[in-house]
Amino acid sequence: MQLPDFPETRHPLIQPLLDCSDQALVRDFQSQPDQGKYFTAIFCRFGALSYTLIRNMARSPLQVDYLFARVWRNIFHELGHLVMEPTQSNFDLQAWVLSKVATCISQDELPPIETIQYSLNIAPPPLWCYLQRALDHVSPLSRLLLVLSQTFHWQEQRIMGVMAVEGQELTAAEIAQQVQSAYHDLQDALPVDIQEIYFSQAPQQGLLFPG
Repeated sequence: MQLPDFPETRHPLIQPLLDCSDQALVRDFQSQPDQGKYFTAIFCRFGALSYTLIRNMARSPLQVDYLFARVWRNIFHELGHLVMEPTQSNFDLQAWVLSKVATCISQDELPPIETIQYSLNIAPPPLWCYLQRALDHVSPLSRLLLVLSQTFHWQEQRIMGVMAVEGQELTAAEIAQQVQSAYHDLQDALPVDIQEIYFSQAPQQGLLFPG
């Protein structure tokens, strides 16, 4: 199984950060939560290594990609609370990342292949992490519509039924308009640099929000 390409490594916002120390990247990630480039740079530094360790632990490429994303989602959350002493110049971030990979491999149960909604090509781990965080900042209705339409690929008619149960009578045209509005709300909740890194070539459609 070949390693995937990580094009964000070549992005102009990321390239200069690859010369920064691990400590500087972690501190900037923690102190500037509205900037996504620092976590993306950390991912670019250790992504290939972590993928290499994971790719022999699952039966299919789809499971490998899903476990890889789960590992980096865990790293994203834990890195935000990682305590580094000001004088801790010898902190080994690679060893810390690899310990999180090992923990995930030993503890996480892989879901059946047919239930996996994640696609590495559509939502690389940094984008996936920030999308999930952005979902927390949109309204419950917008979040529901995005998950039903983008993750489960429900058509307007089926979503109308769910909305009716929730007490909202909407037409198919209104559902389509609400989905577009929810999509824009989600994009607005993403860090600007994450949008530049991942959306600069073309607007992303069909983004995935798996659990």
